[in-house]
Amino acid sequence: MHLLYLKHCRKAVIKPLLHIIKLFSLRRGKFYSFIKKVTGIIPGDISIYKQAFIHKSAMIKGKDRRFVNNERLEYLGDAMLGAIVANVLYNRFPNKNEGFLTKTRSRIVNRSLLNDIALKMGLGDWVNAQSKIDISQTSILGDALEALIGAVYVDKGYEVCEKFVLNQIVLEYVDLKQVAKKDSNYKSLLIEWGQKHKQSVHFITEEKHISEGAAPTFIARAAVEGEVIGQGEGFSKKEAQQNAARNTLKELRLREAK
Repeated sequence: MHLLYLKHCRKAVIKPLLHIIKLFSLRRGKFYSFIKKVTGIIPGDISIYKQAFIHKSAMIKGKDRRFVNNERLEYLGDAMLGAIVANVLYNRFPNKNEGFLTKTRSRIVNRSLLNDIALKMGLGDWVNAQSKIDISQTSILGDALEALIGAVYVDKGYEVCEKFVLNQIVLEYVDLKQVAKKDSNYKSLLIEWGQKHKQSVHFITEEKHISEGAAPTFIARAAVEGEVIGQGEGFSKKEAQQNAARNTLKELRLREAK
C-alpha cells in the first residue's frame, strides 16, 4: 500500500510538471517561429530576441539578479533604423535637400508610425510589460520594434539588419510617397500656426506621479497666448508634447470653424 501511495504521489507531482514543461517548450517554439517569420531570418541567439520584448516596467531579473529590459537594444535599434532609413531616402530622392530628407526620416521613425507597424507585425502578443499598462496607449510597441532591430543587428550584423529593415518594415508597411507628403510633426505645425497668426506658443511639461516600479510618464500642456488649450501624455517629454500639440491643433481648428 505504501509503495502504491508513493507511486500515486509521484504521478500527481510529475504529470502537472511535465505539462508545464510542455507548455513552456511549446511557447518557446512558437516564439522562435514568430521571430523567424517576422524578421525573415533564422535566429541564432534566441535569448537576445527575448530580451527585445522585455519592457522595463516588467521588472524582470536575470541570472545575475540585475533587472533585464530592452532599453539598450532599443537604443541600438533606433540608431540602426535612423541610418538605414536615411540611406533609403538619400537614394530614393536624389534631388531633395537635407531639410526634406530630415523631415521625411523623422516621420518614418516617429513613435506613432512605429507603434502602428509593431501592432501590425504582431509584436504586442510577445511584449512583456507591467500588467497595469495598456501598451496600445503607449510607445512600448514602437520601442519593442526598435529593440527587435537592435537584436537582429547584434545577432546577425549590419547587412542582415539592413535587409530586415528594408524588406520586412519599410517595403512592407511604409508608403514613402505618402510619408513624403505628410507632415505629422504636430509641435512644428503648432509653432508654425502661432507664427502665422502672430500668437505665442509654449509648452509646460512635467513628470506624472505614478506608483513605484511603473514606467515614468510625462504630461505636457500647450499654451497659446498664455491660455492652455490642449494637453497630452507620453513616455517621454517629446511624445507628451507631440500629443499636446495635436490636441491643441484640433481645438484650434474647431474654434476657427465656428
